[in-house]
Amino acid sequence: MTLKKDSIVLYSALGRGHLVSMVELGKFILSHHPSLSITILFLTPPPNQDTPTSPTAFTCAATAKYIAAVTAATPSITFHRIPQISLPTVLHPQALNFELCRATSHHLRRILNSISHSSNLKAVVLDFMNHTATRVTNALQIPTYFYYTSGASTLAILLNQVIIHESTTTSIKDLNMHITIPGVPKIHTDDLPDHAKHPESEICKVFVDIGKCMRDSYGVIVNSCDAIEGRVIEAFNEGLMEGTTPPVFCIGPVISSAPCRGDDDGCLSWLDSQPSQSVVFLSFGSMGRFSRTQLREIAIGLEKSEQRFLWVVRSEFEEGDSGEPPSLEELLPEGFLERTKEKGIVVRDWAPQAAILSHDSVGGFVTHCGWNSVLEAVCEGVPMVAWPLYAEQKLNKVILVEEMKVGLAVKGNKDGLVSSTELGNRVKELMFSDKGKEIRQRIFKMKIGASEAVAEGGSSIIALNRLVEVWKEH
Repeated sequence: MTLKKDSIVLYSALGRGHLVSMVELGKFILSHHPSLSITILFLTPPPNQDTPTSPTAFTCAATAKYIAAVTAATPSITFHRIPQISLPTVLHPQALNFELCRATSHHLRRILNSISHSSNLKAVVLDFMNHTATRVTNALQIPTYFYYTSGASTLAILLNQVIIHESTTTSIKDLNMHITIPGVPKIHTDDLPDHAKHPESEICKVFVDIGKCMRDSYGVIVNSCDAIEGRVIEAFNEGLMEGTTPPVFCIGPVISSAPCRGDDDGCLSWLDSQPSQSVVFLSFGSMGRFSRTQLREIAIGLEKSEQRFLWVVRSEFEEGDSGEPPSLEELLPEGFLERTKEKGIVVRDWAPQAAILSHDSVGGFVTHCGWNSVLEAVCEGVPMVAWPLYAEQKLNKVILVEEMKVGLAVKGNKDGLVSSTELGNRVKELMFSDKGKEIRQRIFKMKIGASEAVAEGGSSIIALNRLVEVWKEH
């Protein structure tokens, strides 16, 4: 008689970043606990939904190629596609994920039942965007955990939002106050994500539901570690948070290595010819797009700073644009590319961020404060200029600047525009001032601490081992 293997199911949300994050989590678990088997479930966009066409988009063909590569390298990970369904209306990408997860719950039930029959299914780990799947996992009495791909501080804030929502009917946008949470710097209500400020909005209600589902789960896995967010992790572990909080397992940094393209527009060979720690890298995530006005301010600021730079440009679609994207010459000030060709390089839409941050020539990073980008910078010891754009990035900026103290923040005007003078000054401060030197020393120590966290005996490995022990007891 063949003994059934203990298995874990990881359920990814829709999109490239979410799938890659779940794969990296699965690989990390298996690297320390190879006796487990892992199944990754993933959603497929309906045929009637718009699909992105950017170089980072995960088309069906690209997904299949990526999955084939992971399966060949890590046979203990298997993939199961949630069958494609049609939805009656075209939805915003975030709403699409929530609706798809709800509408495919019957498929999820069938797949989990099948996995339960062929293995000892110990737990399901949900991407936090797939919170509605708890209706199925709870009905099947499968222990349910969440994978929160941002930091422990923003998890604490999200769980606190549930308490605020339950205790007041006042709109948060009208409170104009600081929120105090153990282990987290004071957070002003202005820095909360837009969806959190309007309790009557559908998206706010969704995130409150996510918080409630997390609060009632068996635990939350967080992509962070003691070296990065020690105070808030201690507050969770000591039970200092207000209200009910789930067990929190901080097992990071787990860095998502997105599939690399061979073509890097000459970025890496250009970096090879630059002095050590002399280049500022500017990149704002796959959704970080700017108006022409803002792009020109960035260009003027870089020129004023007289600093070497590598800049990834993504522009907003503006009225009057034809189907073809405008050229860099059209987007940037006249003569900018020619004047700065000895100092900088500008690329469209995509660059190999992880490879660039790990390059010896890079000495600073102007970032949108997406958590994965923050972790990549920490792991390479690259100090940051924080320029948050959307979602929870303003919160990450506060953590990055005031708690971790590994970056400087840019300030925009009342319309959100960051002036050329502001950007140029922050870049120079990061690269040349005493404060910049302190930040560089601090992030180098954090890099060492983060590396030790995921080594044998480190805090993240201890947390992972504790989590697997709990799974085996289910």
